[in-house]
Amino acid sequence: MLTANPARRRGVLLINPGGPGGAGLAIASQVAQIFPASVLEEYDLIGFDPRGVELSTPVTCGLPPELQVTNVPPYARDAADVARQAGVARDVAARCGSSATADILPFVNTANTARDMDRIRAALGERRISYWGVSYGTYLGAVYSTLFPERTDRIVLDSATGTHGLDVNASRLFGLGMQIRFPDFAAWLAARNDTYGLGGTPEQITAKFFELAARLDQTPVSGVDGSLFRLVTFDRLYFDVRFPELAGIWQALDAAQPPAASVLAGQDIENALAAQLYVACNDNDWPESVRTYQRNVAVDRVRFPMLGAAAANIWTCAFWPVEPVEPAVRISDRGPTNIMIVENTRDPATPLPGALEMRAALGHRARMVTVDQGGHGVYRLTANVCADTAVTAFFADGRLPARDLFCRRETGTATLAGQRVPGWLDQIGP
Repeated sequence: MLTANPARRRGVLLINPGGPGGAGLAIASQVAQIFPASVLEEYDLIGFDPRGVELSTPVTCGLPPELQVTNVPPYARDAADVARQAGVARDVAARCGSSATADILPFVNTANTARDMDRIRAALGERRISYWGVSYGTYLGAVYSTLFPERTDRIVLDSATGTHGLDVNASRLFGLGMQIRFPDFAAWLAARNDTYGLGGTPEQITAKFFELAARLDQTPVSGVDGSLFRLVTFDRLYFDVRFPELAGIWQALDAAQPPAASVLAGQDIENALAAQLYVACNDNDWPESVRTYQRNVAVDRVRFPMLGAAAANIWTCAFWPVEPVEPAVRISDRGPTNIMIVENTRDPATPLPGALEMRAALGHRARMVTVDQGGHGVYRLTANVCADTAVTAFFADGRLPARDLFCRRETGTATLAGQRVPGWLDQIGP
């Protein structure tokens, strides 16, 4: 999408919505609806499908419909559950390795996607690019900034991963993320006990979560077992605007009725799931011992009882058919000071420890804006004026804070200012 004011055009701003596996070719026109005029006047907005995704040679694992749910493993109640999931993970890895796109499987990784971004830059005739990446898109942006530091202009990493992207540690952080984000939902739901009847205090809502999970473990309702219930709850915690939908799902399940809202994606997500595996498994050499995951599950079930035993469970990457073709890019501070990290304190998908790790690795190159609120995604995705102002000033005028900035919680702040979640935001989680 071209700049709204050619006379003020600074250059191009590439956008990645996350994933990995998120499509982005059509994203520019959607982002233009939420970006302020001062930014739209400066840049041509450029969306692209990363390699392996949709129109960029889509990859596949040949997954049947019953496996097209999520790559996050199910909640493991004990070591035997981990061993059972290992069988599923081994099967999915074999499917990927024998799929119709197995010949390119080793080469779909973040470093190569960053190199593709530089080809986009060259094709557009630009000396440098600016960038807004959300969730996994922050890792892609950090890798590009490390590989091509002098070709970066203004880089915003929104809701940052750690310095290895989606690896075994990032997966385990989902457990922490749900634990720190859930109280926001519990307080919201308790305040609406007259509507939903699920508990009048946050403590009662928390108890209801564990009660429903245990009950569904024993007796699923309309295909929703305890594991899926935990994952659905985690997914709806990304945005405040989804709290009413989540409350309705809980209400139905508590009454042993099928939820009115679909708990699954309801669409063909095979390419998105396959692309996520290709990237995550090729970027890092995951532990291959089932016992490692059994130990991790035993620890995280106690540390993060809501989701830890799922987040620490074994991924397909443990049985990936190839080893990484190159070492992971080591994120570094070599290059200009032109990166802004923005992060919520209670992000369920990319919790604060990962962002702090990214901040430390980028050193003098970056400033970090930490926002006292929950949810996944910051810039123009919440109503926090402090954070939005800081990012807009950077994109529009190149002004970075002199030092890292903390934005206090603002009364009335709500994800997307209470609006519906745009479809492309569905891609920014696991």
